Amino acid sequence: MSRTPLHTATQLVAAALVLSACSQPATPDAGGTAATPAKDTATHVFEPGINAGDFAERVKTLASDEFEGRAPGSEGETQTLDYLKSQFEAMGLKPGNGDSWFQDVPMVETTADESTVLKLDVNGEPRELKFGSDMVIGTRTGEPEVKIDGSELVFVGYGVNAPEQGWNDYAGVDVKGKTVVMFVNDPGFHAKDESLFEGKRMTYYGRWTYKYEEAARQGAAAAIIIHDTEGASYGWDVVKNSWSGPQFDLPAKDDPEPRLPAQGWITADAGRQLLADLGQDLDQLYVAANKKGFKAIPLDATLSLDLKSTTAEKSSKNVVALLPGSTRPDEAVVYMAHWDHLGNHGHEGHGEAASADDDQIYNGAVDNATGVAGIMEIAEAFASQDPAPERSVLFLAVTLEESGLLGSKYYVAHPAIPLDKTVGVINLDAMPVIGPSRDMTVVGFGSSELEDMLKVHADEQGRTLVPEATPQDGFYFRSDHFNFAKAGVPALYAKGGDDLVDGGSEAGHAAQRDYRDNRYHKAADEFSDSWNMEGVVQDLEALYGVGRDLAGSDKRPNWYEGNAFRAAHDKLVGGDGG
Repeated sequence: MSRTPLHTATQLVAAALVLSACSQPATPDAGGTAATPAKDTATHVFEPGINAGDFAERVKTLASDEFEGRAPGSEGETQTLDYLKSQFEAMGLKPGNGDSWFQDVPMVETTADESTVLKLDVNGEPRELKFGSDMVIGTRTGEPEVKIDGSELVFVGYGVNAPEQGWNDYAGVDVKGKTVVMFVNDPGFHAKDESLFEGKRMTYYGRWTYKYEEAARQGAAAAIIIHDTEGASYGWDVVKNSWSGPQFDLPAKDDPEPRLPAQGWITADAGRQLLADLGQDLDQLYVAANKKGFKAIPLDATLSLDLKSTTAEKSSKNVVALLPGSTRPDEAVVYMAHWDHLGNHGHEGHGEAASADDDQIYNGAVDNATGVAGIMEIAEAFASQDPAPERSVLFLAVTLEESGLLGSKYYVAHPAIPLDKTVGVINLDAMPVIGPSRDMTVVGFGSSELEDMLKVHADEQGRTLVPEATPQDGFYFRSDHFNFAKAGVPALYAKGGDDLVDGGSEAGHAAQRDYRDNRYHKAADEFSDSWNMEGVVQDLEALYGVGRDLAGSDKRPNWYEGNAFRAAHDKLVGGDGG
């Protein structure tokens, strides 16, 4: 799932990507066992169709130390690409990007010097915030040095400019060249005011990515988010882990949106102290910022920064595999999952120094070796299907999800199959491995007619479709289907629910919390032999069923009436709604 800033409830699950992006299903135990090396898969005989043993073997391989946490641009990427190509090729699939299995995704790698400090002048008194313990900071400009000298601080509430909501935190204030300070999540969230925005459900305005985008559009020199665990849906350690080491972006020519010279987070304690020194009370500001008509507050403080970074222009790759359709090969159903994770933090220049005994490989077993293994299992089911699907089925393993959904963003701008011929997208991200459930979670529940198709298969399994337990966490905006949705392509993001057959909702919620607190975006996200695969097999069978029905018919699903993406879909397919 998308990580927290850049490297990328009841709070039951957290997310990533702070800051990229993934939702968080859980493993049942507090730790994992190291996966078998990739070479051991040569002894495993894969079976046609969806199989728990095959799924486990694929996760173990992708999450093994040999793959080094699958960081883009690393040796772990090379291992991952080779493995995925060989697996898809063995199934009889074809290269999906013309005559290539891969799509090059240009990227700029930027690694901030972690000795960087934020220098604040507060009422004439100097303050310093240290990288990691007090704050994290980075730049998306690709510049090796960013200097900011005496930039005035302005508190802008939630940093939201939403005309359709009658809300503009920037009204009446010019922040050009200044540093904006803001809260994470939507107006109304901390005040629990259901009348603001979509109430409990986070909108895109609540995502940290949006807040930096808007600050850049307003001409700010820097933007700082005050972290809080409830609003972000993850703790400070997730922010710190995600912002340490190399950060990736698309080159400016491939992503022309305005960019901030510097952007980052400060801890809740650092934010509270800063505001107290300025005569402001953090709790009172939460109250003020949650009321319509809030006015930005200039602060009697300035920020100075000398941010040095090492930069390099590199590229990563999406993996694109195709099963051509028998009668309508120009139309396609897409299954997707992100293959990347946070890599090896033991490498020089990546993360804080650690002893030789510390595990510094972020294996990303649940997030998202499970999703990649899942689309491979579904690919095997399609490859052995008789009759073959009428429409093509494209299997897309994308890169740079943990850096802000960049691989899927690039694919949507450069699709192997035109978007107007892409009839639906099914995204797998962080699949639950906690046993079978009586329900199936649809993230962004109530969005598209793909849910009607999923309901047929959930009913056959005796399961109920439910919305995510924590819509305030904004998972819908933190995984790769979101880029397709913005383009109008109906997209489904679903997985096993929390109401477990063994233990009910209490056990499911406990497992989700355990994963969030102990393994999400940590080195402990490793494969475990104690995983219960029965539920994920059910999930994969239901999601395969949706694609099988769609690929075997002339059906063209749309977004539900009133959904924000319906107009984009109707325009995409020629205005007739399909």
